[in-house]
Amino acid sequence: MTWLRALAVLPLFVSASASATCPPKGSTRESLAALKAKKFAVPDAAERAALVKGLLGCLGAPDPALRDGIAYEALTHWLRDGKLDTAALRELRDALQGMLAGADAEGFRKPFAALVLSEVARVDRVKPWMTAEERTAMVESAARYVESVRDYRGFDAATGWRHGVAHGSDWLMQLSLNPALNRAQADRILAAVATQAVPEHAHAYVFGEPERLARPVLFLARRGLYSEEEWRAWFAALLPRLGDASQAYKDGAWLARRHDLRAFLLSLFVEADTKLAPAIRAALKQVP
Repeated sequence: MTWLRALAVLPLFVSASASATCPPKGSTRESLAALKAKKFAVPDAAERAALVKGLLGCLGAPDPALRDGIAYEALTHWLRDGKLDTAALRELRDALQGMLAGADAEGFRKPFAALVLSEVARVDRVKPWMTAEERTAMVESAARYVESVRDYRGFDAATGWRHGVAHGSDWLMQLSLNPALNRAQADRILAAVATQAVPEHAHAYVFGEPERLARPVLFLARRGLYSEEEWRAWFAALLPRLGDASQAYKDGAWLARRHDLRAFLLSLFVEADTKLAPAIRAALKQVP
């Protein structure tokens, strides 16, 4: 197919940053639906590589059938099925990280780039392909993305999900599960989680974000990298994020932050092991 061969020779970052065409040039909704019906089976490597590039533009599409149901599902399928070699993984990673930059008025591109990056990180934890330096850089990129989220829109009946905090948390979770993760990288993940567990820009979560933020913390706890005393100190450091104590129960922003902190701690407590639970219980008792 001529359009696939032409697309395949373009650098991946061009397709990601300069083109937001969805469906990709040369394809239609019908052809993409047919691809999904075939469970994204694309035997020809060149054709599949072209589709990887072309579908990146759909990650920012307002149509959830194209964004979630085709682009995300296809990319995830090929990543989990081992269809991308190391060079392709690096290109995809770099393209997706490039998509995290700049404005995103519609609010779909960045969260879905982060969600696919969680799958890229998963490949590395299942079958390592990144260098130690690359992994450190990805931890930093994921942490900065989570810290940067200010768009707290969640589900919309017409356009589906904008879920920046949750998708960023999934990225951090995959990194936290990686056995190659070191203490400094774990510290960076926890610092990022803290910023959104009790967001400075007060927003009361209603779309399951606290549960998703809890996951990287739970997996890090199971690694045994921190003592109970260190966990108590980390949880205690969340309390000042509530804000001015004189505004307790008198200010909407304070109440939103309290809601988020309790939801986060309770989400952790439900899944915590016996080593982590006492630190969480102590933190819960300190929440006004």
